[in-house]
Amino acid sequence: MTAAIMPVEETASMPETSSLLSTYKRAPMELVRGEGVELIDAEGKRYLDFASGIAVNALGYGDPGIAGAINDALSNGLIHTSNLYRTSAGEQLAAKLVERSFASKVFFCNSGAEANEGAFKFARRWARHVGTDAKVELVALRGSFHGRLFASLAATDRPSYRAPFRPLAGGVSICERDLTELDTALDAETVAAIIVEPIQGEGGVRVLDTDFLHRLREITQKREIALIFDEIQCGLGRTGYLFAYEGVGVTPDMLTLAKPLAGGLPMGAVLVSEEIAATIQSGDHGTTFGGGPLVASVANHVVDRLSESLLLKSVRENGAWLGEQLGQIARRSGKVRALRGSGLIWGLDVVEPANEIVKRGWEEGVLLLTAGEHTVRILPPLIIGRSDLAKGVAMLERIIG
Repeated sequence: MTAAIMPVEETASMPETSSLLSTYKRAPMELVRGEGVELIDAEGKRYLDFASGIAVNALGYGDPGIAGAINDALSNGLIHTSNLYRTSAGEQLAAKLVERSFASKVFFCNSGAEANEGAFKFARRWARHVGTDAKVELVALRGSFHGRLFASLAATDRPSYRAPFRPLAGGVSICERDLTELDTALDAETVAAIIVEPIQGEGGVRVLDTDFLHRLREITQKREIALIFDEIQCGLGRTGYLFAYEGVGVTPDMLTLAKPLAGGLPMGAVLVSEEIAATIQSGDHGTTFGGGPLVASVANHVVDRLSESLLLKSVRENGAWLGEQLGQIARRSGKVRALRGSGLIWGLDVVEPANEIVKRGWEEGVLLLTAGEHTVRILPPLIIGRSDLAKGVAMLERIIG
């Protein structure tokens, strides 16, 4: 599967200085097109993609279904209507997500941070219904990343992200990943919700223990505290299950999604249980663009593809193989201190700054990510085959040294 190719000579090179606000330290190359699981820069150099645009490009590059969905939506001339009106694409997508999950209702937005902010609001709305006006506190876990808006940033355990923007939203606390501490912190009278990533992606690819999640579910149910799973990075097939919660056998009250949902177009979602949905009223929350006909049309295709049993099976099998290969690298190199992951999300704790390995990857022809100062993160497209995984593993071993 290949995308339409733009001749390199027709592509303007990036300016030495940019008018973009410098919130990111961008890599030096200019990416101009993608094919399958590779990206190509303005000089014609190819890069094996072990980053997927930070877990977004699950179907790689040039997927004909994505192109077809975009073209069909454009042919109708219906890119946007606002949420004052109904459109079939959004209704169909919501129905699919409800059918394939625990949820009874879905709220669409534009990003993962927005999805988490929405979930926090829904949790407080529901908590006031089952409790009192004191039941408003939100709890997150050590190592968490839930976004960079004010409430989601308050729930994100990154001091360097938080410090310049204090004071953050109130009523949000971060607790250790420890059941004894959580048993004390999760007060039934004051806590509305706890938000958890089944796999903490930005926090070092930390896979939360299944027993821990089961016990947490028991505590929250007993105390009428909403359990929110943030599957923005680890959901939608990344673990080999459509939703990560399926693999651990724990059903949350709300689930947040984004990254791969619309194939690279901006889209987030909050999946909501029947009990919480029943407390949400017209006017409680809103979005101008969320679930618009163009992005929802693409997301319908993406969800269908990522629901395919053969694709999910390949993610589980390829992920297990990848984990074995990374373990062998760790043993041979002596430069990997720990390895964590599941499916096609893996993290390697290395002895040198992870960013140095990422930079050497650019020279080698592989795109990698970091997840903290000393963790290299691997997030290939879910369609990747064993031969391309083997190629990437060989590159990684060379640059780890």
